[in-house]
Amino acid sequence: MTRTPYERDVVISGIGQSQVGRRLGRSDIDLTVEASLRAIADAGLDRSDIDGMSTYPGGFAVPTMGYGGPSPYDVQEVMRFDLNWYQGSAELPGQLGAIAAAALAVSAGLARHVLCYRTVTESSAQGAGSRSDLVNSLTVASGMGRWSMVGGGLSPANWIALYATRHFHEYGTTREQLGQIAVTQRRHAALNPLAVLRSPMSLDDYLNARMISSPLCLFDCDLPIDASTAIVVSHVDYAKDMPGRPVYVDAFGSASRGRLSWDQYADLTSMAAQGAADHLWERTALKPADVDVAELYDGFSILTAIWLEALGFCAKGESGPFLEGGHRISLGGVLPLNTFGGQLSAGRLHGFGHFHEAVVQLRGTAGARQVDNAKVAMVANGGGPVAGCALLTSQPS
Repeated sequence: MTRTPYERDVVISGIGQSQVGRRLGRSDIDLTVEASLRAIADAGLDRSDIDGMSTYPGGFAVPTMGYGGPSPYDVQEVMRFDLNWYQGSAELPGQLGAIAAAALAVSAGLARHVLCYRTVTESSAQGAGSRSDLVNSLTVASGMGRWSMVGGGLSPANWIALYATRHFHEYGTTREQLGQIAVTQRRHAALNPLAVLRSPMSLDDYLNARMISSPLCLFDCDLPIDASTAIVVSHVDYAKDMPGRPVYVDAFGSASRGRLSWDQYADLTSMAAQGAADHLWERTALKPADVDVAELYDGFSILTAIWLEALGFCAKGESGPFLEGGHRISLGGVLPLNTFGGQLSAGRLHGFGHFHEAVVQLRGTAGARQVDNAKVAMVANGGGPVAGCALLTSQPS
């Protein structure tokens, strides 16, 4: 590189979340405005200061079923922003791609304060029905879906179960080991007043839950909710004027070094996480041992296990032993994992919740779930063919 990495030009200045819950019956734009106003105020800014906007997936990218959230056009109309730059897209390195794009825009001088948001109303879209009501045939009728749906593979739960099956076969991973992710995160969720599921859960509770797509049971799958999360990315010069504690971006990992496919990726015990993770470590002097807290995507628990391996927190194929007993990933362990409860217990904030929690941890404002002296946080989003990750720090690099 011939210049300073673009990540060094930005700071995370504000975060905000809307009401979080099941079947709230509120519109996606209503939730987005609530989260956005909180993030802007948290950054010490006014609406007039926001000159950029970025979101995933962009509102028009997919049949929504509560998944897409409002488009940038809708948010600008309601918030009355004057924007120099904006984007909304699903063809990014995971949900974090929207935040990485914002950082690039700030670094390039296209904007100074970019609002990033991710909004879901999947619980209300589901209504009183089962989660299968969220499956829209339009989402699987092209690409791999043309073949998988013939055999009943209508959902990512079916596709990702195959990754888990292969991992179990190749490395001897067990349900008891994988279950430690759900059980440990439930303990963490009990310390998070915004978490949707907070009641105690034992490993036996996990093992006896109904099977969704073998070997993944009910508690291996994240929980559809209604909520919005907003992040403000500002120029690093603003750090000195912020009312709160700034959080810095040390590195983003955004590389795709394999086929962008659910079923044709070369190593089906891995996924796009490997390319994104390798790319991240190429862009920083920090190492896995420097990470104090990890907020790793858990749309399904096996994705978290694969991220642990891809990011080098354990060797390839050794996530099962690493998870054994749950002590390593608990608060007070060597790598506290998904300290807010993750999507398995806190609810499916679709990746932005992980980023939000990483900022909270680095600010030291997580209360009962605070990791002592947290200075470096890892965030990872995505699974299958789409993945991205970020390394955040409490001090500039």
